[in-house]
Amino acid sequence: MAIDQSEARVQPLMGQVTYPVAGDATSETVLAELGVDNMDIAVVAIGQDVQANIMVSVLLKTMGLPYIVARAHDELHGATLERIGCNKVVHPEAETGARLAHNLFNPDAQEYMELTGSYGISRIRVPDRFANMTLRETGFTGVRDKYGVSVVALKRGDEITLSPDPDDELLPGDILVVAGRDELVGRIST
Repeated sequence: MAIDQSEARVQPLMGQVTYPVAGDATSETVLAELGVDNMDIAVVAIGQDVQANIMVSVLLKTMGLPYIVARAHDELHGATLERIGCNKVVHPEAETGARLAHNLFNPDAQEYMELTGSYGISRIRVPDRFANMTLRETGFTGVRDKYGVSVVALKRGDEITLSPDPDDELLPGDILVVAGRDELVGRIST
C-alpha cells in the first residue's frame, strides 16, 4: 500500500507544530481565524462530544485540509468519520483495552498489536526457563514447531536482530517479538 504525500509529511512534523483549540471549534469562522485552512494536518481529539467531533471533522474536510486524524468514541462514530473522509481514525479506548487484556493474560508481554481478532504481534520478555538456550532448543524455529509462532525479531539491549538465526542464544533480559495466534503466543509464558 503506497503512502500518500500527506501521510508522508506527518512523521517529520510530529511534535513540531501544535495549535490546540479551546473553545467553539465547530464554527468555520473560528477555524478560519486560526488559519486552519493553511495547515496540512489536523487532529480532532474531541472525546465525549461525538456531534462536535463529527462537525469539526466535516468542517476541516470542507476547508480542504489534506490530512485529518480523528478520535472515535465507538465503532459507529469511527465508521462515520471514515465516511466523511478522515484519513486516520483512532479508537484509543478500545485499543488500550485490548492491549491491557492481552498483557493481563500474558504477564511476559510488554506490548501487543492486534492484526485480526485472534492474531497479533507481541513483544515479550524471554522467560527465565529459556535463558542461555538457542532459539532451536526452545522450539522457536518455525511456525510448525513447538509454539506455532514466528519470531520476528530479537532485542538485546539497544541491538535488534530481525529474523534471528535458530542458533542465536537467548540471554536473560532479551526481548522477543513474535507473531502468531493469540492463544499460541500465550503458551510461551506457561
